[in-house]
Amino acid sequence: MRLVVVLGYSARGDQGLHPVCAARLETAAGVASVEDTVVLTGRPEAELMRAAWQGRALDVVCETDAGVTAESAAHVARLAGELGASEVVAVTSWWHCRRTAFLFRRALRGSGVAVSTVGAPSWSGRLLLREAAAHALLPVQIRRAFSGARTDG
Repeated sequence: MRLVVVLGYSARGDQGLHPVCAARLETAAGVASVEDTVVLTGRPEAELMRAAWQGRALDVVCETDAGVTAESAAHVARLAGELGASEVVAVTSWWHCRRTAFLFRRALRGSGVAVSTVGAPSWSGRLLLREAAAHALLPVQIRRAFSGARTDG
């Protein structure tokens, strides 16, 4: 069973679906098959993406508790275990793929679940700077998102 995870994106003050998030959603619609479960993640983007979803999927799940990528990874790892997923495909922007892959592999380490990323088109120098800053915060995000996430030691 495969999970296709769409990571949300928004900017302060967004009233609707941000174009970066819409591009991720469109890319996921092209990747997801009728056998997949699609997970839309992010606060408040998940519900906005659900309203705009036009792809095929066995099931669509909104995960609204995550505020950052590390939290999305932790929540998806738990969901992958509950659903018996063998693969997670994380759909994000191309400039976000490296950090996403790192965090999802970290969250799913030891589970046997394969992780891959698919990058949606989008471009902005400002977003690349934002991503660089997010890399600096990885240790803090990992500590917060994964503390207590594993109970098996």
